[in-house]
Amino acid sequence: MLQTVTGRALVYLHREPIDFRAGINSLAVLVQETMALDPFAAAIFAFCNRRRDRMKLLFFDRSGFVLVLKRLTEDKFRWPRREAAVVTLTTEQLHWILDGIDIDAMVRHPVRQYQVAG
Repeated sequence: MLQTVTGRALVYLHREPIDFRAGINSLAVLVQETMALDPFAAAIFAFCNRRRDRMKLLFFDRSGFVLVLKRLTEDKFRWPRREAAVVTLTTEQLHWILDGIDIDAMVRHPVRQYQVAG
């Protein structure tokens, strides 16, 4: 099942916290109505609670929905601080968030352009 999650191209993060009593059906409706996305799309939908110590991932896997829950015992997820209600990430960025990395604080090193001496 983890290969299914990592093989997906896009992750849609619901930026605002949700009521964590929500199950698969409620989250699928939230994806469709609030996020204006297709819950059956080949994507992962990520949600976090108010305390930022729990994350739910929802995705459709050929024959049905899969709901994954991760609960941190001592830390909090570094949820992106963006203006958009829905944040689009790569699966790599999702893994960074799951590993406790603040992706908003990451700075990419400058790409240098080299010319070959002729």
